[in-house]
Amino acid sequence: DYQKLSNSLEEFERALRKGGVTVTTSKGTNLTFKIGDRPVTKQDGDASLARTQKARNLIDREIELPAGAIRVAPLEETVEGTIAFPDALWDNQKVEGLVLTFKKGQVTNINALIGAEAVKAELDRGGEAGHSFRELAVGFNPLLAIPEDKHWIPYYGYGAGVVRLSLGDNSELGGKVTGGYVRWNLFTDATVIVGNEVWVKNGKLLRVD
Repeated sequence: DYQKLSNSLEEFERALRKGGVTVTTSKGTNLTFKIGDRPVTKQDGDASLARTQKARNLIDREIELPAGAIRVAPLEETVEGTIAFPDALWDNQKVEGLVLTFKKGQVTNINALIGAEAVKAELDRGGEAGHSFRELAVGFNPLLAIPEDKHWIPYYGYGAGVVRLSLGDNSELGGKVTGGYVRWNLFTDATVIVGNEVWVKNGKLLRVD
């Protein structure tokens, strides 16, 4: 219900404030960062005037339904490591086995089995934003969880345990990166560790109210 969802999002924000974040996947993602005092947007369905008056960024004024996500733009200079992406289209071309390496929030290496040039072309068009890490989003809504026997993602990534690692402009989230380019990347098998606590393991949300 609403209250349980709200409580879970509040608890996750408190954990984020206290410790660093590590996101891993079996394919090779190993990304770390901190959020400092950055705004944490909790999409809990609260569209009240009181909530709007407390908004710290543009996204805080946007209520997404169905609810269930938490979103934050990390401190750019703390983002370090790798993201191994699902096979997808980049620059309208098929890309497989893509791994991007980040240092201080910037892409420093592009490696792919197929389509590395397509990735480079898309990121180059995005300018600074194209080469920047944008945000972490984690889904908490159990009613949107991916069924055990399915491979599709309900809604757009906010089912319980789904993780979104985005690239690009994060100014609407309170970040420093501008330029307009945004790319969402959804992961259904990620593990998310906050401090020393595992919140998501292999795509399954463990810590719930």
